[in-house]
Amino acid sequence: MIKAILSVTFATALMGLVAYGQTSTSSTTVATGTNGATETTTTTTESTGTVTEFTPGHVLFLKTESAEPVRYKFDKTVTYVTSDGKVIEASKIRKDSKVRVHYVKQGDDMLVDKVVVTQDRD
Repeated sequence: MIKAILSVTFATALMGLVAYGQTSTSSTTVATGTNGATETTTTTTESTGTVTEFTPGHVLFLKTESAEPVRYKFDKTVTYVTSDGKVIEASKIRKDSKVRVHYVKQGDDMLVDKVVVTQDRD
């Protein structure tokens, strides 16, 4: 009986951790035309986690499912919003805030264009 309860408890905790740190990606590709036009590919990705370090307009470190916090740089324009879509000031984001970031990968950099606060710290 105790083994069954412990098994369910650990399985539930593991599913929660995996679901929390998931990443999703969407891509848009423009095909090359017969006239030799160049191909344009844009990939926007979302990642969810807990803020470990944040400097508005410069860098954000996010603890996700990976062992080490992931470093994100900021694009020229960044929008900060609550989960219900209200625009907020960057100062509302603090260490331990739970956020979802939208970013575009350019070379080795991940450039954030939107930060959604999913749950603020208590």
